[in-house]
Amino acid sequence: MAVSDDYRDFVLEQLAAAGRVTPRAMFGGVGLYLDGLFFALIDDDTLYFKTDDSNRPRYEQAGSRPFCPFADRPDQSMAYWQVPADVLEDPDELTAWARQALAVALAKRARRPVRRRAPAARNRVRR
Repeated sequence: MAVSDDYRDFVLEQLAAAGRVTPRAMFGGVGLYLDGLFFALIDDDTLYFKTDDSNRPRYEQAGSRPFCPFADRPDQSMAYWQVPADVLEDPDELTAWARQALAVALAKRARRPVRRRAPAARNRVRR
């Protein structure tokens, strides 16, 4: 699950045209955020973008695989798919794919119900 600094820096350089992408360490990998929204991850020096039914067919046609956090459980994949090498090598194409992944993340956030926090319990001093 390691991510080399060189690979992470290469991905960030390739994604520069997409906007301000910020990396955050997570579970041995790296989460990528664009405008504060989680849209991609890097694991084992492989880049994965967020997918849904709108963009997944592109990944399938390219022969990509979904991200599986547990090698011994390939049936437990996530909604992130491997970015094809030829896309990763082309910053313009990578930016287009990244924007699609961001659109998927935005759509998912819009569908999520608003969570309301319960009021904080107050410590009352009894006298």
